Amino acid sequence: MAKNKPNGNGVNLGFEEKLWQTADKLRNNMDAAEYKHVFLGLIFLKYISDAFEEKLLTKLWM
Repeated sequence: MAKNKPNGNGVNLGFEEKLWQTADKLRNNMDAAEYKHVFLGLIFLKYISDAFEEKLLTKLWM
């Protein structure tokens, strides 16, 4: 288990190392050049989801 260390601003969070380990496991042996396509796709899906939610909420409140 990761030890709690200050993150640069004096706050002990302790989850950063675990988060990076999990990301490495998900990435597995995939090259960074290939992984960027997965990551950029996730960013695009988040953008579309947020835009759809905003449009939906504005239509509901009209």
